[in-house]
Amino acid sequence: MKNVIVVLPSLNPDERMPATVDGMLAAGFEEIVVVNDGSDEAHMAPFEKVASYPQVTVLHHEVNKGKGRGLKTAFGWILENRPDALGAVTVDGDGQHHPDDAMNCAREMVRLKDHVIIGARDFLQPHVPRRNRMGNRITSFVFKLLVGMNLSDTQTGLRAIPRERMVQFMETEGERFEYETNMLLDMKSKHIPFTEVKIQTIYEDKENYSTHFHPIRDSWKVYKPILKFAAGGLGSALIDILIFTVMNTWVFASMEDSLRILVSTVIARLVSSFVNYNFNRGAVFKSSDSMSATVVRYYILCAVQMTASWLLTTGLVSLLPAHLAESLLQSVFKLTVDLFLALISFNVQREWVFKNKKGA
Repeated sequence: MKNVIVVLPSLNPDERMPATVDGMLAAGFEEIVVVNDGSDEAHMAPFEKVASYPQVTVLHHEVNKGKGRGLKTAFGWILENRPDALGAVTVDGDGQHHPDDAMNCAREMVRLKDHVIIGARDFLQPHVPRRNRMGNRITSFVFKLLVGMNLSDTQTGLRAIPRERMVQFMETEGERFEYETNMLLDMKSKHIPFTEVKIQTIYEDKENYSTHFHPIRDSWKVYKPILKFAAGGLGSALIDILIFTVMNTWVFASMEDSLRILVSTVIARLVSSFVNYNFNRGAVFKSSDSMSATVVRYYILCAVQMTASWLLTTGLVSLLPAHLAESLLQSVFKLTVDLFLALISFNVQREWVFKNKKGA
């Protein structure tokens, strides 16, 4: 494993960080890059200890810049100074990653060459802290629903990254904990293959008090890029339902039900689709395909979705007694139908409309 380098970012470490370094060297790794992310003077001893090892390079941030920046600092150093490096294995310095698991991930990366290897923990074990178990379940569900990635561990810090992928991840947005989530999103948008390798689930501190993860501030940073994926659809849906309600309730109130719903749906969708297309193409899916290609695919989908919305809304309204089939209730039905269709539409946009058929 002389051409696979261990990367270990650390902030205010305790004695577990040198123990982690010792374990990685004992497992067979021959080089480790440790990043001191602006630790205070009281926590410099662990860095001084590992800096004395000939196999260890310690890089320093003068001030705390975040885990994401720490990983980028290490990746950049490796790419510049180790031209023969095949890739890197990122680990945490708090003892959560067993050296044997890191070695297994490294070997799998070397075998598959272009795959990012993700060390996946088993969160069903009873010793896993409750907040970690619930947080991973929620994030895994969101990734599967909105991003289309089936990941059993979205928050693991143990990842083996080939050199080519390190170059790509240097461009990934994020400086702190959100960077690791953005890496996963980039793997999807840039079609980077990945493989999960089962690893041990280690929590020496039952409540995980040693973590530098702030539950509110950093959770928002982690979920922000995921929520961005849904923001375009939600915003256009609100525009759509607002215009539909105005058209259906007041502007075309004298029309027969089926025709009124159809006309209101068409007008609302034309406006909202213009907003949604531009947002999704640029901010969400970052498509590199030509506008002429994506706009044709988008409006084919838009026409199908609009027709389905009209038929389903009209069908539901027809089931109501006459005295309940009022326009505002129709808007409620339409909102329900459109939320269901939006989930389908999002996946179709991701896999067909904005798939980046020319490559990332």
